Amino acid sequence: MSDYGTPPPPPPPGGGYQPAGGYGTPPPNYLVWAILSTLFCCLPLGVVSIVFAAQVNSKWASGDAAGALDSSKKAKNFAMWSAIAGVVVGILYVVFVIGIAALSNGSTSP
Repeated sequence: MSDYGTPPPPPPPGGGYQPAGGYGTPPPNYLVWAILSTLFCCLPLGVVSIVFAAQVNSKWASGDAAGALDSSKKAKNFAMWSAIAGVVVGILYVVFVIGIAALSNGSTSP
């Protein structure tokens, strides 16, 4: 009788797949919010948000969980600041237009 050794151990649950970084699912990258805030709100802050959003998945894939979380947080913050800046500028624009219209209607002297 020949002995070929012991059989290999069974694979771990999940088929042996280990997620990138070993921590589970990556943090949200907020890329959609970054793009929308860039298009509709404040271009400079939105572009910075896109840059940080693009870094999340690559940092996670390389095992840098802390860096991915930091980039995710920064992408969210810059998208939020971009949206706030867009709303503030929109409100100031409306107030300016209403003020100009009120001044032009009230100053009709011959």
